[in-house]
Amino acid sequence: MIRPARHSDADQIADIWRPVLETSLATFNPVIKSAGDIVDLIDARNRDGRAFFVVEEEAAILGFAHYGQFRAGQGYARTMEHTVILADTAQGRGIGRALMAAIEDHARSRNVHSMIAGVSGHNPAGIRFHAALGYREIARLPEVGFKFGQYLDLVVMQKIL
Repeated sequence: MIRPARHSDADQIADIWRPVLETSLATFNPVIKSAGDIVDLIDARNRDGRAFFVVEEEAAILGFAHYGQFRAGQGYARTMEHTVILADTAQGRGIGRALMAAIEDHARSRNVHSMIAGVSGHNPAGIRFHAALGYREIARLPEVGFKFGQYLDLVVMQKIL
């Protein structure tokens, strides 16, 4: 079941996010998110009229997705950027697609025009996933990220909603 994230989900969300941050090149950020950080993010998304959704199955959170404004300022008020992360056990079950549909529908209902995906060049599965959802590559920024002692490319993908 997809539903809005609650403060009580923060520990499980942190557990899903931690290994991605600690061991993966799917994100350039190595900073671990605490449950408190996640509560703050849920509150910020709600305050801004954005979405933070989770997929729950038998009291377990299997993944989450949220979005916020792509860049600050009124000129970017109709372009958003999202994050979608799944637990390993949720991969390949259509959960990521369902989460993306939920945040895209939410964004459309708030007059969002386009959604941006910033995908690591070292994450070909993420690039394929977004392409299958109708995102197209609009830019490749060489060596703008740095993690684990190496420079990483950022693939910017966009979907007009």
